[in-house]
Amino acid sequence: MSGRELFSEERSAEVVAASFAGTPDPRLKQVMNSLVQHLHAFVKDVELTEEEWGSAIDFLTRTGHMSNEVRQEFILLSDVLGVSMLVETINHRTGGTSTESTVLGPFHMVESPVRELGADIALDGKGTPCLVSGQVTGPHGEPLAGASVDVWQTNEDGFYDVQQPGIQPEGNLRGMFRTDEQGSFWFRSVVPRYYPIPDDGPVGQLLAATGRHPNRPAHLHFIVAAPGYRPVTTHVFVADSPYLDSDAVFGVKESLVRPVPEVDDPARAAEAGLPNPFRTLTFDLSLLRADQAPPAASPAGAQPTVVRGVAAEAV
Repeated sequence: MSGRELFSEERSAEVVAASFAGTPDPRLKQVMNSLVQHLHAFVKDVELTEEEWGSAIDFLTRTGHMSNEVRQEFILLSDVLGVSMLVETINHRTGGTSTESTVLGPFHMVESPVRELGADIALDGKGTPCLVSGQVTGPHGEPLAGASVDVWQTNEDGFYDVQQPGIQPEGNLRGMFRTDEQGSFWFRSVVPRYYPIPDDGPVGQLLAATGRHPNRPAHLHFIVAAPGYRPVTTHVFVADSPYLDSDAVFGVKESLVRPVPEVDDPARAAEAGLPNPFRTLTFDLSLLRADQAPPAASPAGAQPTVVRGVAAEAV
């Protein structure tokens, strides 16, 4: 047999990894070697049965069949396993010096309409009025004039406009703004609502089988960019929303939670162009310079970023 190592339970990972020895792309070789090592270790750890492996193949096949041009069930699977958030966090480390990122989400499907500062993005007039404002700065607090602020959110019923064509006006609760000379932005909206991720497919069945709910806490999406700075894709979460500690996709970070207090002030309401009373949400964002080196990974055991996950009792 020319002295080659043959497949065995004990040496399975080593034998398979050796088959990739001639891979010309060093990064692909590294990824495949690690994948094989971890995958084989998992199979040995749980002593996977043939029936279980067959069920896993069927689950992945159905996940692929569920995907189409407007729905990606594999991304949803990545989300509920926390992989999307982990990849996002690794690739957008801030070192505590800029606004933290979180997942893009599946509903940034259309270009947000360009709007003037102070515009009302709630086109149907429904929901609890809310004045959203903030400032975009660089890492040293320098205001970033002309920064783009792309926002989108759900309505009071927990739906995005693209989920309800013909029911919500096109472009409802979306807007593309530019900051003023002080890097400030403000617009009128409504308080968003928590909502469930799509749970009528294999991923929903997985959540049900494991006793997990499909809900996300209330939030507004932001993509903020300025020339010479690194853009950030993030959310701001409503502080009193349900599911902050059990977000189905693990997207909540402590630094992104904000109170949305009620303001009962007729004069201020009239100035903002909102009925009295109304709610307010303030969300300042800080960007890293494009030439800044990304912060290194934290030492083992260190936890500079607190991510709220699925609590054991919140199922």
